[in-house]
Amino acid sequence: MPTETFKNRRILVVDDEERMVRFIRLNLEHDGFRVTDAYRGAQAIDRLRTALPDLVILDVMMPDIDGFEVLKMIREISAIPVIMLTAKGEEEDRVRGLELGADDYITKPFSPRELVSRVRAVLRRTEMSSSGATHGLIEVDKRLKIDFDRHEVWVDGKLVNLRPTEYRLLYYLVQNTGWVVSHDQVLTNVWGYEYRDQPHYVRLYINYLRKKLEEDPADPKYILTERGAGYRFVDFRRSKAEEPGG
Repeated sequence: MPTETFKNRRILVVDDEERMVRFIRLNLEHDGFRVTDAYRGAQAIDRLRTALPDLVILDVMMPDIDGFEVLKMIREISAIPVIMLTAKGEEEDRVRGLELGADDYITKPFSPRELVSRVRAVLRRTEMSSSGATHGLIEVDKRLKIDFDRHEVWVDGKLVNLRPTEYRLLYYLVQNTGWVVSHDQVLTNVWGYEYRDQPHYVRLYINYLRKKLEEDPADPKYILTERGAGYRFVDFRRSKAEEPGG
């Protein structure tokens, strides 16, 4: 039965293997998605502009322009969520895709259940990032300001561009300011229960956030590591209360 929440969402599938595209199409359409396909990188960019998909499934190995270059081109014009298809055991491809702005990856071969589950999870994260509860302007300190109403993060007076998953992770950490949250808690609340066995996502995206927010990512002041326990966003409320006149 199709999931009503995501019924009729448009998915662009980019892969030069017709059999793979057909496999993905059949399973996504069975779950209520609408599928558009592309078999070349340049064709994918055209489809992105004309079909206006809600999510892109993009293969790394492409004959004209590889998936990484296509991903770079997509990120120049759109923040649409992208799931990369990678070969089994190619960890470098997975890491590179995430670093270039992919939201997730699926390793070939994969089951229909995994495919649909990952697509739903990424769409769910994207929606949560764009429609989360409002918190107004939060001034962590003189360097860092976060406006959850406007979905804006400012560091040293400059607007910082966060990808949807980075924003959702920051939202969850700030929501639990001062408390230690475990890897499992972060995975469940930011990525979804389906990702509970993949803690490397947390470490990778914590590093991404630190590079964008911290003055010295190697010596973080905002996102702290509690060894053996998890992560904690600095309790800026207590710090302000302890200031003279606070």
